[in-house]
Amino acid sequence: MYNNNSSSSAPSSSSSSSEAGDTRSSVFSRGEPLRQPRTSPPVSDSSAESRSPIPSGHNSSTAADTLVKISKLSAAAPEFVPGCCSSFQDDVYSDESEGYYAEPSLADFVQEFVSHLNSSPGSFESEIDYITDMLNSCITTEEILQELVELIYVQSTSIPNFAYTGARLCNHLSHHIRLSPASGNFRQLLLQRCRTEYEQREQAVRGDPDTQKRFHSYVLFLGELYLNLEIKSGKDTPGRANILLGALKDLLNTLCSHPDDPNLMCAIKLLKLSGSILEDTWKEKGQSDMDEVIKKIEDVLLDAKCSRDVKQMLLKLVELRSSNWGRVHTAAVSSDATPDNDPNYFMNEPTFYTADGTPFTAADPEYSDKYQEILDREDCFPDAYEEDGNDSFCSDEDEMDPEIEEAFERFCMESDARRKK
Repeated sequence: MYNNNSSSSAPSSSSSSSEAGDTRSSVFSRGEPLRQPRTSPPVSDSSAESRSPIPSGHNSSTAADTLVKISKLSAAAPEFVPGCCSSFQDDVYSDESEGYYAEPSLADFVQEFVSHLNSSPGSFESEIDYITDMLNSCITTEEILQELVELIYVQSTSIPNFAYTGARLCNHLSHHIRLSPASGNFRQLLLQRCRTEYEQREQAVRGDPDTQKRFHSYVLFLGELYLNLEIKSGKDTPGRANILLGALKDLLNTLCSHPDDPNLMCAIKLLKLSGSILEDTWKEKGQSDMDEVIKKIEDVLLDAKCSRDVKQMLLKLVELRSSNWGRVHTAAVSSDATPDNDPNYFMNEPTFYTADGTPFTAADPEYSDKYQEILDREDCFPDAYEEDGNDSFCSDEDEMDPEIEEAFERFCMESDARRKK
């Protein structure tokens, strides 16, 4: 029975193996592709045939040729850019080795060195020649020169506490910028720009707070410019711009004619800054313009409704002017100097103090005798006096009172005993 089953099972196994081989050969037929291509032909709604797969009898090359023929893609098509993104245009650098980075603009360079001078004003002398050379290399046209004047003016009137350094910068550039077109050199263009602001003073002094703030910065910059801008004429000593002298007088009158607190404080700052120079110049010309300005300030003190603090500042300003702007009078010639005509006559004489602490100066009648007596004693005993002239005989630090010495020794012994414990 075992043999019969085995004999009967042999043909069946051989038949099943042959059937499996036929199945594998039909599945992996060389005439059909192993899978559908990743890119299928476009689907047409009107034709059902286009939605059917490629016939099984075609080979892979035939399918690829069919796809190429019906494809609408092109190798020459432009680059695809999504609609939400804008095309990128690189202006900063090119493929060439030279000019890889974009050159900084004049505004960037001015902003850079102005910021440096504002943060380190002490480096002005060491940096100004380099700054001038760089500006001369890039200022080649009248338009660039006008741009430079505007940039420096804006920086000098907008950056706090830069007016002084800005005026020094303008003075240096006015003598060292080489380009001088028909419209004017650096100094002439700068004064024209200041004149434009000067002509708008009546509107600015009554404007909103921001307009007033810009106008006040301009006024203080003009004061610094008057003090620092030198105008050379031939072999004479450089002088100041007289055109600014008249402008400052008009600006002071305008500020005092609209006596609110910001305008008055600006006038006070301008007079503290340049009042002494203005008055000296007006006096040389035989003018009493400073008297007129002070008269206006006194009228403001009587009539204007300014704050109490501003009135105090105006009073201090009037006192400052009455004391010749805080300047000490020139001392008389040494041969003619006396305590009556020279307030500094006793300035260099030493001051001594009596036993009760009262100052004893050269102005005292007995000073000369006492002082000579001290000098004589120092000559006789040079080591017996200290630098201030006081006796040093009794200042022997090596000697100690016996009672104090005994107490000190007792203290030292007790301290040693504590340390031993």
